[in-house]
This record gives sequence, C-alpha cells and structure tokens, in this order.
Amino acid sequence: MDRGFIFGDGVYEVVPVYGGRPFRFEEHTARLGRSLGELRIANPLSAAQWRELVMKLIDAYARSCGAKAESLDQLVYLQVTRGVAMRDHVMVQGVTPTVFAMSNRMSPAKPGDRSEGVACVTADDFRWEKAHIKSISLAGAVLSRQLSADEGAAETVMFRDGFLSEAAASNVWVVQDGVVMGAPRDHLVLEGIRYGLIEQLCRDAGVGFQLRRIPREEVFAADELMLSSATKEVLPVTRLDGRPIGSGRPGPIYQQLYALYQRAKQSS
Repeated sequence: MDRGFIFGDGVYEVVPVYGGRPFRFEEHTARLGRSLGELRIANPLSAAQWRELVMKLIDAYARSCGAKAESLDQLVYLQVTRGVAMRDHVMVQGVTPTVFAMSNRMSPAKPGDRSEGVACVTADDFRWEKAHIKSISLAGAVLSRQLSADEGAAETVMFRDGFLSEAAASNVWVVQDGVVMGAPRDHLVLEGIRYGLIEQLCRDAGVGFQLRRIPREEVFAADELMLSSATKEVLPVTRLDGRPIGSGRPGPIYQQLYALYQRAKQSS
C-alpha cells in the first residue's frame, strides 16, 4: 500500500559517484529537498544522514564487486515516497515516508558517441506542467524516451508550444555564435544539477551562457547541440530528425566543456 507504488507519489535523485566520491552531492540533496517540499513530503533524513547512507551504499556495492570504492564509478539512486496508507488521493497526514536507495555501476557514454556525436529525434512535450519536480511518476518520460529508442536514436528532444523544453532524461544545450543557451529555470523544465555546473564551466572557459526561451528553428540552426545528465555528463548531438547540426561533428565548445567537466570530477 505504499503510495509510491499506488500513485507514484514520491521523488528521486540519481547521484554520480567518481572514484568513491559523490559528485555535487550537496546540489543533489538540495534538489531532493525542493522536490519533497513541492509534494509536501517531510524530508526523512538530514543532510548528514543522507551522506552517511550514500557512503555506506558506495562501500557495500564496491565490496559486492570485489573491488575498492575508489576503483569504481557508480550511480546512487535515492527515492522517497509519502509512505504507506490506505488508497486515497488526498495527501494522508501522519504517515512515515518510505526511503529506498541502491547503487550500481555507472555505464559511461561510448567513445564513438563522444567522437562522432549522437542522433536524436524531436517530439512535442506532452508531459505535465510541473516538470521541475523530480517525480517518480515517469510514464511521460518513458513514452518520450521510447520514441527515440524506436528510431535507434539516443534521446528525444522536446518542444512545448514551439520552444525547447528538455529531453526525456537529459537537459538540452544550444550553442550559437559561441554562446551556450538553455531553457529557463522554471516549472516546465527539470533543472538538472548540470545547469549550475555548465554555467560555472562556461565562466571558467570564457564562454557566454544564457537561459531563455529558444524557438524550435534556432535549435535546428545551432552551431552545436549538447545533452547533459548524470550519466551522459555532456554529450554532443550531431543529427536531429535526420538533419545534421552545425558541421555534423562534435564542436569546439563541446570539447572545451567536456575537458573542463573531467577536471571538475577530479576535484570533487
């Protein structure tokens, strides 16, 4: 009778772990707290308790693989639901939130995807209008991602009312005239943890950074197009709906940001 199972009434986070060290952990737990607040679920653990739980998982998974934690890159999944109660759409009071957590090996992007770029398809963004909540109710994302899987593509880039929103499981970045642009931080887009990171990397590289409404035609006319997520880090998109983006090859801004991303991982 857990409301996560009955209603999808909960939130989650995916924390990348490099060499036994959680990457941008404070940002992940802060977003978890924001999502819980939006759903009026009490955060069941303190920041210190979340870190303790994650470090235990990292060590336990490494031991299960017969390895040391510092030798493995992992993904830690955290999920909190409202808890167990008889089925009722109303937010039941006085129940204890359910915490579920697991870790598994991280599967990095293939070398060919980095050197050649990936293909994506587009679709209308048919999901709900509270995309800023990292909800476990992911039927919309599953349907969206399947559209690209059916075409052998890496992701589905979505547009709402003719403007870029995000991809099924990634944020999307448009590069034009040396400026990296993304959709605004609002309720229509899940602000990926890489939002703040990419802004910082652009600043370090002397690259312009801007968040604004981006029309569909600007996306297709981009010099470069990139995806970002915990597993993709930053990844170049070189074909969209069968059409080349820019030169049809990973561009110089991507190369700069990817190199800086690797440096950021080492210093985490």
